[in-house]
Amino acid sequence: MKNKLHLSVSRKIKIIGGKWKGRNIPITRNSKIRPTTNRMREILFSWLNPIISRAICLDCFAGSGALGLESLSRGANKVTFLDNNHICITALMKIMQFFSAYNSEVIYTDCRSWLQQSTTTYNVVFLDPPFQDNIIPEVIFLLEKYNLLEKESWIYIETSKKRNIFNTNIIPNYWVLYHKKITRNVMYYLFLRRS
Repeated sequence: MKNKLHLSVSRKIKIIGGKWKGRNIPITRNSKIRPTTNRMREILFSWLNPIISRAICLDCFAGSGALGLESLSRGANKVTFLDNNHICITALMKIMQFFSAYNSEVIYTDCRSWLQQSTTTYNVVFLDPPFQDNIIPEVIFLLEKYNLLEKESWIYIETSKKRNIFNTNIIPNYWVLYHKKITRNVMYYLFLRRS
């Protein structure tokens, strides 16, 4: 008899590539999350395809875990999932166990506090915070201040179209904009950090 994942779900999204392609990621009720769309994940992982295998990834605002799970499915060595929503973290822990994703770490925390204590460096980082929070500038600052990025690393940022990150000086000059996509309400960026 096959094990079943028991969560109170409002909807499901699918993993779109790799060893878990087609498997569902449940979106828990009352979690108030906005997962990256299937189409955008498909685009993002086509951008990351050459480097996602064997990557060490950090998902700072994990939510549903879709970006990190997609990374693991496509061969990432490790993914650290951070979120300060207890409902999301509880669901993610169950999902990781169900998928036997032993090369993952799920941490209930405010990412800003956690970044100040971490000693691991990452070569792929996902920044997709709640759109109402203006937290990206601080997170970028902390990633750099505490040397949490490999010399060559990739940073994906998803933000509301209302918050154009280029209207500020938050992007270091050695972060090269590699790809950008704009939809009706959302801006998607992939930066290559070279220092």
